[in-house]
Amino acid sequence: MSEIPHEQANDAIRQADILIIGGGLSGAMLAVQLLRLPGRRSVLVIEPRAELGRGEAYSAVELGHTLNGNAARMSVDPDSADDLTQWLTAHIAAGGWPESDQQSVPVSELFPPRGLFGEYVQQRLAEAQVAGAANGSSVEHVRAEVVDLENLADGVRLTLSDGQRLRGTYAVLATGMFPAARTPQAHSSGLNAAALDPWDVAAMRQLDPQSTVLIIGSGLTMVDAVVSLEQAGHRGPIEVFSRHGLLPHVRRQPPAWADFLGEDPSIRTPRQLVRELRRHCRDAIARGIDWQAPLDTVRVHIPRLWSQATDLQRRQFVRHVRPWWESHHHRSPPLSAELVARLHGEGRLRIQAASFKGLEPSSGDELGIRIRRRGEPCECVVHGVALINSSGIEYDWRRVARPLPRQLLARGLVQPGPLALGIAATADGAVIGADGQVASRLFAMGPPLRGMWWESTAVTDVALQAKALARRLTQPL
Repeated sequence: MSEIPHEQANDAIRQADILIIGGGLSGAMLAVQLLRLPGRRSVLVIEPRAELGRGEAYSAVELGHTLNGNAARMSVDPDSADDLTQWLTAHIAAGGWPESDQQSVPVSELFPPRGLFGEYVQQRLAEAQVAGAANGSSVEHVRAEVVDLENLADGVRLTLSDGQRLRGTYAVLATGMFPAARTPQAHSSGLNAAALDPWDVAAMRQLDPQSTVLIIGSGLTMVDAVVSLEQAGHRGPIEVFSRHGLLPHVRRQPPAWADFLGEDPSIRTPRQLVRELRRHCRDAIARGIDWQAPLDTVRVHIPRLWSQATDLQRRQFVRHVRPWWESHHHRSPPLSAELVARLHGEGRLRIQAASFKGLEPSSGDELGIRIRRRGEPCECVVHGVALINSSGIEYDWRRVARPLPRQLLARGLVQPGPLALGIAATADGAVIGADGQVASRLFAMGPPLRGMWWESTAVTDVALQAKALARRLTQPL
């Protein structure tokens, strides 16, 4: 992957057909689809990380940090559901990932490490580059952060953190996910600044192995944080606080179940969905079948159900159903779930339903946080030697403390999406500005479209969006 050096920061403005802002999974998959299409085009991917295709999610290096879906569910090729399974089969046969035999299941049911999945994405991108070069197409990596974007009469102009400026016919916001800041904050230090990275095993090795570690949030990032602590040799108490105190369920491989939503188009509202889903889950359990079987049929219908729901119905879903939906649907890989269950059973890991209220000044090596336990009127302070923020993703761009989202909002080039989830866009990803006008040259994909489709972060979601958007961007204006 060629990279534009920083020495060109003050040179003339570089031009390209398509500027992809973000080089994680979303940006890399869009580049792959653009390279595979016939025709000649130049693409610049602006990404501050050293590598494309990984982002934060797939930069993890520890084998214990695995995908939360098995290989059969995680193909980056929307035309081949077996693509990752085939890649893994060849990779293992060549001597890669020797630890895979610990899972004792077919390759399609393996949960590969995040870092290995990133390698798979990068290989598919490299192969697409070779194919694109035959048509005269190219992708270059610009290692910087986009800090501003302007509309021009004939395209868009980007300003980068190192002073470069780029021009393109189109720009695509493939910015991925922004970590939640969870502000209340105390004094000069925000939560993210005070917290350890959930995947930083090296930093966790510096902790007293018997000390108490505090974790805010009980979702999949918390599971990864617990894996990191275990691999770092931590053996002390782990106190987890989240509003509802719900843990992700373990992902299993249930048998097929009838597509009841496809068979009954009258089910349209969140309330109807929940009622019918519960009925099917009870039916499955009564027949000795895993309740995850009917739940897994729902996934493909979520974009349709969400997009046709009213704002009131969406708010009801987010307020009353979302925590249970995420704990049941966004499930934990089996080995990680086994570790969490074991530590919980030993009493080392405690899950408490409590709201984070802020950081508390502390003396010595400890730090404190203020929480309010569910059902209790008063706040209290808990202490530990380290804090990990596993509170999830910030989808409200008005709360994201990065230059580009702030500039786009200030310029009126974007507006918040439904329920302030991501940004507003049309069905084909064209961004809608604050004035209600649909942009002709600015598009978005992946997590920024959370408000449009609800589920817009999974690998299969991103792969499908990348294919459709690539075709849209290669059509004449």
